[in-house]
Amino acid sequence: MTESTGSRRKTLHTLFIASLIGLGVLSGCDNSNESPSAEAPESKTLRDVLIVGNNWEGTADILAVPGYQRLQRVNVVPDLEERRSEILRNPVRLIYYHAIRQLIGEGNDQLVDDMYASKDGKTLFVSRPSLADVVAIDLASGEIVWRTPVAGQRSDHMAISPDGTRLVVSASTANVVHVIDTATGAILGDVPSGDSPHESVFSHDGKLIYHASIGLVYTPLDNPILDTSKGERFFEIIDAETLEVLHTFNPAEKLEEAGYPGMSAAMRPMAHSPDERFLYFQVSFFHGFVEYDLQEDRVTRVAELPVSEEAAGLRRDQYILDSAHHGIAMSGDGEKLCIAGTMSNYAAIVQRDTFEYKIHDLGARTYWATTSEDGEYCYVSVAGDDTLSVISYATEEEVARVSVGDHPQRARTARLSRSLFESAE
Repeated sequence: MTESTGSRRKTLHTLFIASLIGLGVLSGCDNSNESPSAEAPESKTLRDVLIVGNNWEGTADILAVPGYQRLQRVNVVPDLEERRSEILRNPVRLIYYHAIRQLIGEGNDQLVDDMYASKDGKTLFVSRPSLADVVAIDLASGEIVWRTPVAGQRSDHMAISPDGTRLVVSASTANVVHVIDTATGAILGDVPSGDSPHESVFSHDGKLIYHASIGLVYTPLDNPILDTSKGERFFEIIDAETLEVLHTFNPAEKLEEAGYPGMSAAMRPMAHSPDERFLYFQVSFFHGFVEYDLQEDRVTRVAELPVSEEAAGLRRDQYILDSAHHGIAMSGDGEKLCIAGTMSNYAAIVQRDTFEYKIHDLGARTYWATTSEDGEYCYVSVAGDDTLSVISYATEEEVARVSVGDHPQRARTARLSRSLFESAE
C-alpha cells in the first residue's frame, strides 16, 4: 500500500466510523450474534444454551442456561477415521498434522477450535484445526451436513454474521480469511490476511468485519529483538458485503505512537464497547489489554494486570502460543470487562472507566471469555482443569464451576431447538 493510498483509506475509515456512530447505526451493541429483529416468540421453539468446545476431545458440551447442567455432548469429529486415512495418504498433510499436534496442540490433536449455531437452532458449525476444515453438524442426527476444507493446512477462529447466513473462518497457514455460506458450505469469497489469521468479529449491524492476524506464535523465537521472525501481523476493517479492506494498521506501531514501544503486533481476542467506538484487545506476551479509539484511530489507554509468581518466572518461549492473556469479553451494559489471565491462571473483572480490577484465581490455565446472552455473566474456559467458570459481572464473584470435556477453549452462547432436548426438559 502506498503512503497516499494508506492515508486515503485511513481518512475514509475515520469518516465512515464517525458517520455510523453519528447516525446511531453502531449504537446499542450487546455483544451477541443475534439480529436486532430477533424477538422473544422464538423462546417457544428455541432455548438458551452455552456451547463449550472441548478441543483435544473433539466434542462440544451443550449446557443449559441457567443451571448449566449438560444437555448433550456432541461428537464433532464423527468422520475422524476417514479424515485420518486421507491424511496418511498425503505426505504434506501428514507433516502438518503432526506439526499442529506437537507445536500447537501440546501433543494433542486440535479437533474443535470454534463453534456457532444456526439461526433455526438445529445445526452446529465447527472449525476443526487438525483436519483443516469447517463442518455443519445436524444436532438431531449427529451427521455432517456439509464439509468445507480451508486453504492451507489449518482452520482457526470463526465469526458468524448477525443474520446467520455467513461464517468467517481463518485459514491459518494460507494467510487468508474465507467467507462461507452457512446453508451450503460454499466459499463465497476470501480476504487476504497477515501471517496466521486469527480473530474475526462482525459489527453489530453486520456491515463490517474486524480481523487480526497473530503471526507465528508456535516458534521459540520470542525475544523482542527477533520479533520480525514472527511474520506480518496487522488489524483490518473489512466491508462485509464487498470484502474490501477499508483500513489496516499495525498494532505495535500504534502502541509505540502512544508511548508503549517494544510491544507485540500480534492482536489476540477483542471486544467492543456498546457504541463500537472503542476496541479492547490483548497482544502477545502482555499481561493486560489495550484500549483503541476506532474513530480517532489511536491507542488511548493500556491496562496492566497482575502477573502471578509462577508466570513471572517463565521465559517468553515458555508461554503457551505466546499467550500471556487469551480471552476478553464485555458486560452487556459496557461497564466491565472480563479477562482470561492465561499464564497466571486467573480471571479478572475490570472496571472499564477506571481499569480497577478484581482477580479470581481459578487454579489452572484459562483460555477464553464469553459474555452471557443477557450480559450479566462471564463464562471463562479453564482449559487447565477441564472446567468452565461462571462469574457475575454485578457481584464480581464466581457463581458456578462446571465440569466439561478435555481442554475446553471456545465457548459460545446460542439458541437451540427445544425439540433436541425434550427428554431433558
